[in-house]
This record gives sequence, C-alpha cells and structure tokens, in this order.
Amino acid sequence: MGQCGSEPFDLLKENGYEVINNPYGRKLTEDEVIELARDCVGIVAGVEPLTARVMDALPRLKCISRVGVGMDSVDIPYAENRGIKVINTPDGPTRGVAELTLAMTMSLLRRIPQADAALKQRKWEKQIGNLIIGKTIGVIGLGRIGRSVSELFRGIKNPVIGYDPYANEEWAIANGVKLGTLEEVISQCDILTLHIPGNKDKSAFITEKEIGMMKDGAFLINIARGGVVDENALYGALKSAKLAGAAIDVWSKEPYDGPLCDLDNIIMTPHLGSYAREGKLKMEVDACQNLVDSLKIK
Repeated sequence: MGQCGSEPFDLLKENGYEVINNPYGRKLTEDEVIELARDCVGIVAGVEPLTARVMDALPRLKCISRVGVGMDSVDIPYAENRGIKVINTPDGPTRGVAELTLAMTMSLLRRIPQADAALKQRKWEKQIGNLIIGKTIGVIGLGRIGRSVSELFRGIKNPVIGYDPYANEEWAIANGVKLGTLEEVISQCDILTLHIPGNKDKSAFITEKEIGMMKDGAFLINIARGGVVDENALYGALKSAKLAGAAIDVWSKEPYDGPLCDLDNIIMTPHLGSYAREGKLKMEVDACQNLVDSLKIK
C-alpha cells in the first residue's frame, strides 16, 4: 500500500491510528501476518492469508478491510463468528479491470507483444494480426466489471452477447447487449471474456468441454480469477490451434511458471487487473475509509 500516493496512510494517521506497513513488498505468509499485526485492531488487506489460525493470534482485531473485491484469502465465516467485520471495495477495480480487458484483447488480436519482443531483439518482423471490427464479444459474468467491459466493446461498435444467471435485462436492452444461455455465449462468440468469481469448490469453470464448444480460431480472455480456466485444457487448445490465442492475468498458482510460458499465442500478465495508478489509489483510500468508519461504529 502507498505505492501510488500517501493518501491512505495520511487518512489513517489523521484518525489517530499507528500504521504498520508490509515491509516485504510481496504477499505475506500466515506467520508474517501474525508477526506484523499481533497488536492491530484493523487490517487493510491485500491477498495475504487471513485464516482462522491468523485471526486466533490477533486478539485485538476488529475489522478486515480488503483492498479489492475478491475475498478468497479471508475465512469469512470464522471472522463472523469472532465478531470481526469484513469489508471490501467493490467499485475500486472496475474500470481498471475493464480497460485491461480491452487492452489485452487489442494486443492479442494485433500481436503487439510479439512485435515488441522481436524488435527489442533487433528483428524487423511484421506480425499479421486480426481486426476487432465485426467480431462478436462473449461476456460471461455481468456484474460491475462485466457490464463495464460490455459497454466498452459496444462503444467501439462490437456486437456483445452476455450470460449471467442474474442478468439485468433492462441494462442489457439499454446498452444493446444480447443475453443468451451459457452455451449460446460460448459457441457464438469470437472473443470470450470471463468476469465471474468461479465455482465454490474451486473447480474450473471453463474446461476442455467448454473450450470444445468454442469456435475454431476463437480467443479467450481471463482477467477474473485464477482457476476459472483449466490451464492444461487451455494449453492443449492453444498448442493445437483450436484457439487462436488467449490472454490470461490470473492463475491457479501464483507466481505462475507452467507450460503456457512456452507458447507464442498467449499474452500473460502477473495479476495486474487493478494495477492502474488511479484505480489502485482509489481502492486503498476507500479501504482505509471503510476501516476508519467501521472502527468508529465499534
């Protein structure tokens, strides 16, 4: 926290709190969380493990305020049993993730990373890519981010077909988004982008079966959650050219160092969906404000 500005720290200090920052510059282990937060009343959380063991070692803890949306790293039922309030910042990452989805799609179609890599090796290699015009965008998950992604693609005149079990039909009509079944979206789109929390049992949502339903030569974008896509099935589909390409920002195991690294037709990024300066700062400020407000109530 604090990479994009001092405002989050300033907010906490102005409200009388002493701040202990993560000194390691990476995801903390359980033992490191316990060591750093032993006397803390609140945690402004990233993705470090906030398990029952960790919470039991933090007797003064009253609030966990997550910077971001995903809560997989927090044992929420145990926190509730302990009377520890858990809050997130659902609006903070929306624009950042949506814009990255569009950027990844454009880069994938025009093979921009491959052209850049070749030129940096002093190789003048012109890459033949694809235009986005006329391509149908399939959006699975029409929450805040999925709706924002749909609106961006509609803004450049692409047809969009979306699936969500709780889809807002009024919003879809107003924004020119066609709603379909899961099978219709997967089979009809040229570019499939995922914006879902994933299955509760952590199993893959997009498996070999779903990839087999996609058009030959389609593209797959995952900036949702690690594990949503079966990475072995994706490798096979990219290797065989069933899929023309993929862009993946989230991984079942992070850092990722698996076989997808060896392929040329995939863009890989290290979970940076919300890592836009403006969006990240807003999330951190919102998380700190949530923490301050929660502790005042208590």
